[in-house]
Amino acid sequence: MTKSTSLLAVALTALSSIEGFVTTIRHQPTHHGALAPALSASAESPYALLFDCDGVIIETEELHRLAYNAAFKEFNLQIDNEPVDWSVAYYDVLQNTVGGGKNKMFFHFRNTTGTFPTSEDGKPAPTTPDSEQDLVDRLQATKTNLYKDLIAEKAQARPGVLELMDQALADDNIRVGVCSASTKEAVTKVLDVTLGEERRKQLDVCILGDDVSKLKPDPLIYVTAAEKLGISVERCVVIEDSIVGLKAAKGAGMRCIITYTASTENEDFYSLGCDAKVPELGSTGVTLDMIFGPMKLDGLDAQILSGVRD
Repeated sequence: MTKSTSLLAVALTALSSIEGFVTTIRHQPTHHGALAPALSASAESPYALLFDCDGVIIETEELHRLAYNAAFKEFNLQIDNEPVDWSVAYYDVLQNTVGGGKNKMFFHFRNTTGTFPTSEDGKPAPTTPDSEQDLVDRLQATKTNLYKDLIAEKAQARPGVLELMDQALADDNIRVGVCSASTKEAVTKVLDVTLGEERRKQLDVCILGDDVSKLKPDPLIYVTAAEKLGISVERCVVIEDSIVGLKAAKGAGMRCIITYTASTENEDFYSLGCDAKVPELGSTGVTLDMIFGPMKLDGLDAQILSGVRD
């Protein structure tokens, strides 16, 4: 068994014991407080279109992985005299199960490897919660700076995203937002490069990992967005790319469209409550009317993206 395969096996075993990584979907918010009762499905009442960032607006997951590994190398992280390095396959597991960068590192060291690394040319592994937090905080800060450099060089919006977002921004009956577990510093850079500062400033809401106490798969980020917009969760449609994001959206009681990537294309999203999935918004010609037209005409539970969904 290779080291990479061993890490995957340990990680998958550990997931079954972590709260939040379950397949049960909560269609109504149960622990963040109920929102206002659902409004009628008339066209006069507003709707919301909420985008995840990483993997939806831009395929950034490989850039994140490269930035983490560069940070690990800069800190000279080692466990049992082996450098800490996240393979593509292992990072796929992390990004599909653990929300937030710091949480990924804590999961790796506490659950996958069972130990924290030595660092900086032989500095002993941290042994207290405070020292563990300090190491993860410094790693995350370094990773963010490295990631921003990569974004500046390589960032490009996924096909169809800007077109759909512009349709929504031009519609007075649609509120538009971004909800990402990443830090404000990292997401703002991504959005400015991919959306442009002018389009970013038109967003009605932008909720980031710094703004909430619990990250995806917890639904708090989407519940918070609905509350800030003053829109019932049943009238919100989320565009996500991973199981973590899908669980957050469905846990909040929202509709969810998956635009899968190479690392998530084999996931069984429909069994977890996904309302529609497509490989890309652009290649399938997704329009605003394909999403909200059926909800306006046939009710909030109407099938969406008929004719283009997988």
